[in-house]
Amino acid sequence: MDFMIEGGKGGAKTLTGLDFEQKIELRNAFTKFKEYTIKNDDLLYNGKVVANMYKKDKFYKKFLEPRGIDVRKILSKKLLPDDALFIILSNTLFIVEMKFQKVAGSVDEKLQTCDFKRKQYQRLLSGTEIRVEYVYILNDWFKDFHYKDVLDYIKGVGCHYFFEELPFSFLGLPEPEN
Repeated sequence: MDFMIEGGKGGAKTLTGLDFEQKIELRNAFTKFKEYTIKNDDLLYNGKVVANMYKKDKFYKKFLEPRGIDVRKILSKKLLPDDALFIILSNTLFIVEMKFQKVAGSVDEKLQTCDFKRKQYQRLLSGTEIRVEYVYILNDWFKDFHYKDVLDYIKGVGCHYFFEELPFSFLGLPEPEN
């Protein structure tokens, strides 16, 4: 698997993260490791719940509503994350968006919305002690020089990106043995 340090530097072959060589669901990436299992919306490491996982509308129904958060009173428009991963130990919600391109198109401009969306998720969780991190998983298409400015922008506004991988250390999750 190709390990890329945030910002597109690096390149050693490692096993330090989830591999996304094609657009796959976050849940499926974890199932490649015997230490990780998924039961309903819970992510378990060696049988212990370490995180909760939600896609699209499930984020509202299973994460926000049980916490008494009424989206309609906070936001004018609902955001539907590709994936939301709540890490229990760090009390951190990772909004994970996967963007895979083979030709120039609308994804180019969507990358520039991360700051707005991160702030919207922070508004939803204001009053809680939950930290929000917004991260893109990008394919190698975005390593092209034409994306340098937007990649710099993503980092500059406090969002994150990785190429075809999401490191366990970034998420604060235990790394599998192999």
